[in-house]
Amino acid sequence: MIAVVGHADLTAPTLALLEEELRSRLAAFAQAGTSGLVRAGKGLPVVVGRAARKAGLALVTVLPSCNGVPAHVAEPDRRAAGELLLLSEQVRLVEYDPGDRTSCVTADEGLLRSCARVLAVWDGSPSSGRDATAHLVAYARSHGVDVEVLWPQGAEHETTPQGVATPAAPRMRRLCHLRAGRRAVRPT
Repeated sequence: MIAVVGHADLTAPTLALLEEELRSRLAAFAQAGTSGLVRAGKGLPVVVGRAARKAGLALVTVLPSCNGVPAHVAEPDRRAAGELLLLSEQVRLVEYDPGDRTSCVTADEGLLRSCARVLAVWDGSPSSGRDATAHLVAYARSHGVDVEVLWPQGAEHETTPQGVATPAAPRMRRLCHLRAGRRAVRPT
């Protein structure tokens, strides 16, 4: 299996540039009978899904879950998740909170360990408080997973901040705790 990870703040022209590049790279994996893996989200994951479909590569989309039940996916990722579900051959539920960076990174690490290869759409910059691409590249390499970096000429990041937790994120954490049998204690 090949996982595709990368920056979440890519511009629309960069995503358009990447779709054809990813299609050609993923076609080789399709011929080898490999499948692709992507965590549901807007931007790059949807481009990967579209490129995988055009390349004939079976796609596995990872959705967040809470106690084995699909979790709420906040806008704008909800529409993207819906499109990815239509493009996927398989859906994998993984326990993580999409509004919590640490939870997402931990989920990604687990997914990368199950892959033979990682295709990273990465500009070579270090990880920041919002972006964990450099961390995931280093993590995959340290666990013996082959990593191929893709950063086409002319690729750019958006200038607006991304990765801000949505109001639904704290609500989801509360719901997961309640479903797990833990009661929230309210101050009196």
